[in-house]
Amino acid sequence: MMIAITRLADKGGRDPARCRSLGHECYPVSPLSATIYQERVTEFVAAVHRGAYDCLFFTSALPAQIIAPLLERWPRVIAIGPQTAKTLQDMGIPCETLPSYYSRDFAPHLGEWLRGKTIGIPRADVPNPALLDAIRERGGEPVEIRVYGLEPTGKELDLARAEAFLFTSANSFRQAIWTLRPGLLLMAIGEITADAMRDGGVEPAVVGDGSLEGTLRRLNAYLEEQGSR
Repeated sequence: MMIAITRLADKGGRDPARCRSLGHECYPVSPLSATIYQERVTEFVAAVHRGAYDCLFFTSALPAQIIAPLLERWPRVIAIGPQTAKTLQDMGIPCETLPSYYSRDFAPHLGEWLRGKTIGIPRADVPNPALLDAIRERGGEPVEIRVYGLEPTGKELDLARAEAFLFTSANSFRQAIWTLRPGLLLMAIGEITADAMRDGGVEPAVVGDGSLEGTLRRLNAYLEEQGSR
């Protein structure tokens, strides 16, 4: 299938290879654009270098792309999912990946290790109070640094070539301008995105595990099931 995938402008470079490996083609559509807060990036990197954090948590690939090239040393590093992990590893930073690809899994994954630890979280200018509360409940101290902002592009997304449409975050669904047409297969990359779609009156046919590869595997299972019927 030809799949339109919501990505920030100029991002999603690995998507075509992943899609082809599982029998599909894709192209990006951008409901959001990113503005980097360079001063905050510089302050965050300086804090890492002076040892202010016991752990860094990268909640998406973009902050990893921004921060990782500037790091000369680092503490324990956690990536939310495989794409973020690959970005860090490509830049020579070893990291752990959460067992399932949601920020709600961060505190349970680290468990008692969090007690007395300071966690640096470079992320988008989008609040995530549940993550911060979960870290504090286990005795950790989260320091959330918003290193970039997200703004709607205000443009209708080009779905003319698409047979399927994958939303990669709840925010991308809420901010997207698009037209539903008969036969367009709708997908959510994970449960949180699927819930946002349902809240907006749209039911995804396929819900992934939080990763692109996992979503494509579920798409293939769905297509196989539909074909067998």
